Amino acid sequence: MEERKLRVADYMIREVVSIPADYTVEQAVEKLINTEFHGLPVTEDGRLIGFVTAKELLRNIERPSAKVREIIRKGTYSVNPEMDLDDAARVLFRYGLRNVPVVTNEGKLIGVISNLDIVRSHIERATPNKVAMVKAFLEKKHGIHIDIKRRVVSIEDLRPTQHEVFADELLGRKEEIRRGLVEPIIVIRKRDYYLLVDGHHRVLAAKQMGVRQFSAVVLEPDRDVELGMEKSAEAWGLHTMDDVKIIDGSHHPLVEITTRLLKDEGR
Repeated sequence: MEERKLRVADYMIREVVSIPADYTVEQAVEKLINTEFHGLPVTEDGRLIGFVTAKELLRNIERPSAKVREIIRKGTYSVNPEMDLDDAARVLFRYGLRNVPVVTNEGKLIGVISNLDIVRSHIERATPNKVAMVKAFLEKKHGIHIDIKRRVVSIEDLRPTQHEVFADELLGRKEEIRRGLVEPIIVIRKRDYYLLVDGHHRVLAAKQMGVRQFSAVVLEPDRDVELGMEKSAEAWGLHTMDDVKIIDGSHHPLVEITTRLLKDEGR
């Protein structure tokens, strides 16, 4: 079966922050300061008529009473909720946009898609490749057949296979979760628990945030076999996520790479 292509509607932000066209420059500045955005859609009767950027507001900062409709160009780049996500990515890339409004065929503003949403979609799309590799390896090694399901699993039902994680990477994972990146974990279903194959940092970060369940890709073998990773977990004394050691004072490789320049600059 051919996998359904992702649409803008799958990743767009639906809680849109916008301003009416009759806002003054002063009101628009105040609104923008209280958001995380670099510009805001401008609407009239629910319809998108333009987009005001921080630069446009700065250019008109000495005209605080001017109406937003007077300082913006009519019209703006926009995408449709049914548009292929890759095509929306091209729009953002081609015109150097941080975000773009999502409108219906009638011009009604219903969402915003950002370059961060595009990045998030690509990270999450990497999961099927990981799953296919694990499935192929286990089927060949143990002569079994594995079905793949999507489920929400309890963190308490997970048995780890990684004996340590990095504290700094947990902080990064928490920030990803807060921003909406919830890449599913990969688990193997056993008789009375799930063996966690991929996603230890994600699970522990979520657990520390008070989350009790996590979206998972579940590999279901047609018969129970003892796996090598399972033997290693037993040797390490891993039975619950609380048994995983959290390392302080040493950087996860990803954090080490991304902060190296800052450390070099500080010398």
